[in-house]
Amino acid sequence: MKSKITASVRQNGSDHEYKKIKFALISKKSIVIFLFALPLFFACKEEKKEHTPFEAADVIPIKTATAGSLTLTHNISVSGLVTTENQANYSFKIGGVISHIYVEEGQFFKKGQLLASLDATEIGSGLNQSDLNVKKFERDYTRALNLYKDSVYTLEQLQNTKTALDIAKKQKEAVAFNARYAKIYAAADGFVTSKIANAGEVVGAGSPILSINETRQNNNYLLKVGLTDQEWAAVKIGQKAVVSLDGFPGESFDAAVFRKSQAADAALGSFQVELKLNMKNSKPAVGMFGKAEIKADKAEDFIIIPYNSLIEADGNKAFVFVVENNKVKRQPVTINNFEKDKVCIKDGLQKNDQIVISNSAYLNEQSTIKIIK
Repeated sequence: MKSKITASVRQNGSDHEYKKIKFALISKKSIVIFLFALPLFFACKEEKKEHTPFEAADVIPIKTATAGSLTLTHNISVSGLVTTENQANYSFKIGGVISHIYVEEGQFFKKGQLLASLDATEIGSGLNQSDLNVKKFERDYTRALNLYKDSVYTLEQLQNTKTALDIAKKQKEAVAFNARYAKIYAAADGFVTSKIANAGEVVGAGSPILSINETRQNNNYLLKVGLTDQEWAAVKIGQKAVVSLDGFPGESFDAAVFRKSQAADAALGSFQVELKLNMKNSKPAVGMFGKAEIKADKAEDFIIIPYNSLIEADGNKAFVFVVENNKVKRQPVTINNFEKDKVCIKDGLQKNDQIVISNSAYLNEQSTIKIIK
């Protein structure tokens, strides 16, 4: 198109007009190119400004905080279930028919109280039989002694008769002993956890009849909790604790470590520790859920720093930047625990160290810093 216009001008017009048209076309083309290039220029300029790395700056502004110290006690927080010091299954020594069970589930009883008994018909018959057997052998022995004096019985026959009498007496003692255990008496104060059998049932010797938990002046309640290996090793017998029970909201009870298991629980994988509770005038139920805080024997000093000063934390290991001689140093630390927005450091820092708490991600040990308020 441009060639046709210029050719026409050359044929029909002067050279001056030709130059004017040519200049106009070139100017129009330049303007179009400039308009397309202008947005690209500004885009490149903005992109360059946006991606300017902060770490490439000559001076990096930072804020610091002073590492403090705090004395903490290693209290152990655990949870468990209420139980009692002693649990037992009461049963009859001999078999028979249950005549009476005098207590119900959940009922409290006193030491020596009659709890259950067997039907006495068969037991009484056995006692009478053993008594008659003893009397028979007493008569046999008396007759043998008289015959021995008349030289009719030999000494051996007299001794055998005496032995039979002694056996009959021992058998009577055994029957009488078993008869005493045809009744169940409470061996200590407690309450019935569950009633396993009922009156009229035929039970064998040693079959559980009542499951009971012993209590003595409310000092026999325990809270059984599970501890880790390190917690178990740190706890000592007699160590104080404070317990709260869900069944008694708003109340806390004093406790102390009573027993430590010497083997891990196979099902739970933890070490069982029993805390003896001082329940005052309260009577909890066995199996009630409770929480305990076992008090530490001694306190330890820890360095406290802000949470946002940590970098590259992994487990209980982390790093912080420490300011020394207007330079930063990357310092490894060991974390003990977290307290809200603070971190307790076990080792790696000293009290009054200046810790970087801002712009840590842009720092290295060669960075030039400026401390700002």
